Amino acid sequence: MSDHIVILGGGTGGTVLANNLAERLGSEIDSSDVRVTLINDDPEHVYKPVWLYVPFGTREPEDGRRPLADLVDDRVELKIDRVTAIDPDAQQLHSTGEVGPIQYDKLVVATGSTLAPDEIPGLAEAGHDYYSESGALELQDELLSFTEGHLVLSVIGSPHMCPAAPLEFVFMADDWLRERGLREDVEITYTYPIQRVHGNPHIAEWARPIMDDRDINVETFFNPEEIDDGTIHTMEGSELSYDLLVAIPPHRGLDLLTEAGLGDSGWVDVDKHTLEAEHAANVYALGDAAATGVPKAGSVAHYQAGVVSQRLASEVRGRPATARYDGKTLCFVETGMDSASYVEFDYEHPPSPAPPSEKLHWSKLAYNESYWLTARGLL
Repeated sequence: MSDHIVILGGGTGGTVLANNLAERLGSEIDSSDVRVTLINDDPEHVYKPVWLYVPFGTREPEDGRRPLADLVDDRVELKIDRVTAIDPDAQQLHSTGEVGPIQYDKLVVATGSTLAPDEIPGLAEAGHDYYSESGALELQDELLSFTEGHLVLSVIGSPHMCPAAPLEFVFMADDWLRERGLREDVEITYTYPIQRVHGNPHIAEWARPIMDDRDINVETFFNPEEIDDGTIHTMEGSELSYDLLVAIPPHRGLDLLTEAGLGDSGWVDVDKHTLEAEHAANVYALGDAAATGVPKAGSVAHYQAGVVSQRLASEVRGRPATARYDGKTLCFVETGMDSASYVEFDYEHPPSPAPPSEKLHWSKLAYNESYWLTARGLL
């Protein structure tokens, strides 16, 4: 009987892992000693960082979509299906499309993050976001007609996808409005839930002077609990009025992961080095779904996929699994419409953002274009 490796989720982590396993275990797959199945509830693969550029009219949502079938190695069995339950004890998945359970020998959870705006009363009706395709398109329409008033970017809750993106948005909005001669008529305020402008203190220390130099107002330790009639009401008892609200909604994982006993709020509790689930045997998690303490970013999922692939290959071959994830993260940070910085760090080494430059901006755009090669396992 062959070993069945099931990957749940076809985002960056799941897709890179599937292709990596197809290459690494190619001979075992060809001899039917191993099966690799990727299950995703959508036939399209979405590269979400594209959405940051949509409100400013520099990219279209279609630039961030490809058919998943075009990205996944033919040696991987692709199922478009929605998993409704996980039974770690029986090593089974239940789904809407299968009559019986799906049995696995190894399971990798790569289910990502979901937005939960309804957790804040009034947010879904009042706030705009660029963490979804529809939100980015609606925000584009709002920005094009926004010529004066108070623009507020509010980060509501943590963790959230792409921790640098809120900083990027206000830096880009500032530059975009200046190019149009509108900046003097638009006040920009950035709010963050803790007492600095970013979760990582080193990035916060780097970003705050840039915000001050550009007259971007900052409100920290600011936790919205209700949005009502153009006003944000916070848990701390303060209020902030706005004319255009751009919000980073609360993020959650999937309820089915919590129901399976894998962790809280839809995140899987894992060993931060091996990425093995702490509450179930033969289960790994990576990317946003894994509670490792590192940012919920595509680069993290990419590097973690490599580690999980090596560990699974070792286990299938009856060898000790020695690959370990060191917390490696890298990120380009847009600091305007034509400049960017770059950070790289891991569990042991803190980030030290590079001086912003046009060269780094074009490097980020080049990476966005080459992402599709990364997803295919070619980079």
